[in-house]
Amino acid sequence: MTSTVSTTAPVTTGLYIGGEARTAAETMDVIDPARPGAVVGTAAAASKEDVADAVAAAKGAFPAWAALSATERAAQMAAAIEGIAEDRDEDARVLSLENGKIRMEAWIDALVFDIRWQLALSIADEVDGTKVLSPAPGIPVETTVGYQPLGVVTIIVPFNWPIAILGAALPHALLAGNTAIVKPPPTTPLAITRLVQRVAEKLPPGVLNIVTGKDTEMGGLIDNPDVAKVCFTGSVNGGKRMMEMASRNLTRVTLELGGNDAAIFREDAILDDEHLDRLFGGIFDTTGQICMAAKRIYVHRSRMDELVAGLSARLEKVVLGHGLAEGTTMGPLHQSAQKAFVSEIIEEAKSAGATVLEFGELPDGEFAEGNFLRPAIVVDPDPSLRVVTQEQFGPVIPVLPYDDDADAVRAANDTWGGLCGSVWTADTEAANRIGGQLACGYVWVNDHGATRLDLRAPFGGMKQSGMGREQGIEGVRAFQDTRSIAHLDAAAAAAGAH
Repeated sequence: MTSTVSTTAPVTTGLYIGGEARTAAETMDVIDPARPGAVVGTAAAASKEDVADAVAAAKGAFPAWAALSATERAAQMAAAIEGIAEDRDEDARVLSLENGKIRMEAWIDALVFDIRWQLALSIADEVDGTKVLSPAPGIPVETTVGYQPLGVVTIIVPFNWPIAILGAALPHALLAGNTAIVKPPPTTPLAITRLVQRVAEKLPPGVLNIVTGKDTEMGGLIDNPDVAKVCFTGSVNGGKRMMEMASRNLTRVTLELGGNDAAIFREDAILDDEHLDRLFGGIFDTTGQICMAAKRIYVHRSRMDELVAGLSARLEKVVLGHGLAEGTTMGPLHQSAQKAFVSEIIEEAKSAGATVLEFGELPDGEFAEGNFLRPAIVVDPDPSLRVVTQEQFGPVIPVLPYDDDADAVRAANDTWGGLCGSVWTADTEAANRIGGQLACGYVWVNDHGATRLDLRAPFGGMKQSGMGREQGIEGVRAFQDTRSIAHLDAAAAAAGAH
């Protein structure tokens, strides 16, 4: 860990298309969220022609890549990822600068990509599996059901955990036999481009391509008829735009969108230091900018004061500052617009009479204009307030009391999203019962958050939190379709004729 903010020269990244690095006619400045006037790097801004070239390169590489067995593809992918950790410290430094998150979180971001890649390779033997349907009365055929890749896929990742989130889709898409184009976020393109290019250089040309640029020029990654699927992680509104664009060619989509995750604390919940530390991380890691973070807490009325006190004790120790500065425990929000939104919903809660507890000291000097916000707890707000009904995506959490389990479940499910949830209780049966009633894709027991996500399990949301699943064999199948081959069984056909 560095003790001071890095003064290393700005990072420059380009495009990687068809096995070749290339520049673009235009570039984009990448800004430090802690110092909005500081440019930390420059990324290529692809033109529409660059985008079309990337799709063409991926299309050209698809037949040969798809013709390999899954184990053959896995062998090449294993070689491509070898040594990826050697530059992890630098990847983390760059990501911290462009994203704002503390360096350790940025380091974990890159680590999770590696872990997800290796976990995908570990199921290579399952990918080419088939099942046989024997002849049956009235069905005189033996049918083999197998799987086939889709073609060119576009993977679009967000700013908050760009490298780790890419790992939930990219290795599965490649292992399934597809070729891919990665589109990094325009505000955090540097670290992910550096890392993905190192992997792409070790794969056959065109199998993996990287295109950075302004969203206005990226439409061809979605509505080009040669793109078979788009995998998008981002906001709900962004997901709706993806579906609209993809509909023009009936392009398939997987959408991992926002969440309004509820954490339910029963009367018998354990609230010792270990459990409170888990809760704190599940809310405030990455300054609250995680889709699967706890966004609402419903706590039995008898335990409310205890829970608020436990969170308050941890927030009193928060040190706001630059992500690369020694001692910083919480960085800035990534964008000024998000800082303005979170500030607005906190002020709205205050005006409505809710008790709002705020913590930490805003940095001054060169960081005075950064996107910093004091973390806050909103105690017993009106459930109709935006701090409860909308995804805050920032360092603020509403804590609401309830009186019985049915009320808690009803309130938890009364929302537009359904990504994750959690149940905190000493009663295993109650945890399973309540967890089974939550309308979401993933439930933790006595925990919550990305650091405890089982990276082998299928992950995705319900309702407006998205569609489709990533990770595991389900994540591979999301990038494939079935193919059935039927052979007439003469004996079965003859028997059926009589």
